[in-house]
Amino acid sequence: MPVAQALPRACSGRPKALLGSPGPIPRMPPFTEYPELDATDLAALIARGEVSRAEVLDAALARLDAVNPHVHAVVMDGREQARAQLTRDAAGPFSGVPFLLKDLGQDVAGLPSTWGSRARRGVLAAATSGVVRRWMDAGLLVLGKTNLPEFALKGVTEPALFGATRNPWNLARTPGGSSGGAAAAVAAGIVPVAGASDGGGSIRIPAAYCGLFGLKPSRGRVSHAPGDGEVWDGASVTHALSRSVRDSAALLDVIAGAEPGDPFVAAPPARPYAEEVGAPPGRLRIGFATDSPLGSPVHAEMRAAVDGAARLLESLGHHVEPAAPAIDGLALAQSYLAIYFGHVAAEVRACIRDFGARPSDFELDTRALAAIGDSLRAGEYVRLRTRWNDFSRTLAAFHNRFDLFLTPTTAQPAAGIGELDTPRWQQAALRAILGLGVGGVLRRLGVVEDLARRNLERTPFTQLANLTGCPAMSVPLHWGRDGMPVGVQFVAAWGREDLLIRLAAQLEVAQPWAQRRPKLPAEPGAVR
Repeated sequence: MPVAQALPRACSGRPKALLGSPGPIPRMPPFTEYPELDATDLAALIARGEVSRAEVLDAALARLDAVNPHVHAVVMDGREQARAQLTRDAAGPFSGVPFLLKDLGQDVAGLPSTWGSRARRGVLAAATSGVVRRWMDAGLLVLGKTNLPEFALKGVTEPALFGATRNPWNLARTPGGSSGGAAAAVAAGIVPVAGASDGGGSIRIPAAYCGLFGLKPSRGRVSHAPGDGEVWDGASVTHALSRSVRDSAALLDVIAGAEPGDPFVAAPPARPYAEEVGAPPGRLRIGFATDSPLGSPVHAEMRAAVDGAARLLESLGHHVEPAAPAIDGLALAQSYLAIYFGHVAAEVRACIRDFGARPSDFELDTRALAAIGDSLRAGEYVRLRTRWNDFSRTLAAFHNRFDLFLTPTTAQPAAGIGELDTPRWQQAALRAILGLGVGGVLRRLGVVEDLARRNLERTPFTQLANLTGCPAMSVPLHWGRDGMPVGVQFVAAWGREDLLIRLAAQLEVAQPWAQRRPKLPAEPGAVR
């Protein structure tokens, strides 16, 4: 059962093939090992001629049709474009490896670019993103696009346009967001790697909830060309979600590097990131903390994950001790929310101006966020944006003492589908205030800030790396009593992706996670 007939038609509304109860899982083609292999293994098999690119694509499409009705990760079907890619040059380190794009900032000219919003339904990309061009030049076959919350604004993936994506480990729970569709697709074995982006934790949060490896690169490491010079004032960066560290490292080699006119440019690494996999990390100094920077509750499983990681690190010869950068977590959250509100307002206005969108085309929460963004004064925005420099200097001082900062990736387990919906009484209040056109009232009442705070309290650890521009990663080192994966986060100094990759590869050998796969309905053989 295909998810849709073609990419352009997916924008006409929710794909019909995704509605209703999923049918039985069809038989897989002969290449049954496909869901168990990472991108590096697949590329090697293809290069040696042990399996053809067409066979791998057929296996990927069969897997897509089999499991996507359960998880609803892929919302735009690009199988015809993928088959067309087979007729082109087969060069590149990932030649023939199936791949998925996130439906925001990862455009293909002439194909839909919805950003998960009804306001952009029918919008076609004017140009192919530089990062997509690099992925395709590396030989990756683009099967389609993955689901995300409207404008990538939430830590859950439940847009009104396409409906909720479900966590393959528990279909009643969210895979996180905003790269939730990408994470669900990789965890479910539809593709071994998928494009993602991270403006406040959107790679690391889904990685933690779906048992994947998620690396957020440094600011300036990956270009946003040609459409943007910077996204969210430099807080957001593009990379991918993967099951293996080596896939993430090799993919970073593919996309790293500036394009003409980029406002932030990171110096090239001393050697390819793929060569850091297996390289000794040395004896690292690691500070760790489990308390939320917002003073909000942290679930016992998240604390246990960090405690277990600390013990593992010590057993590997690293120095680990309780320590955290002296940053006011509430001040950081306020600065983050300022850019969050401001950019939502700008994006909503752009959709109205450029595409003729109406207010009703936006989700209620998005309209409220935009209203509060419109009420921000320029001077206040600049004051809060300038604080980023203070956070960066404080974190740099911490990194003079410690190589890495270890925390839980999230403070709470993955929420249930619909659990974080705005309560009905707040929805009624928002509609009334928005109807009056007085967004400033929302700030005085604290309605929208309460909404944002409730989301940040579940994921208070990830925004620090975005505002400072430092690289960070979520590593799946713990599984809870309920069988759900729990990630731990490491933050490195700016430009030190190499250090993160070395440590991640060491942890992957010491405590492997790739053999753990969720068991989807009617699917035999997966191991929890």
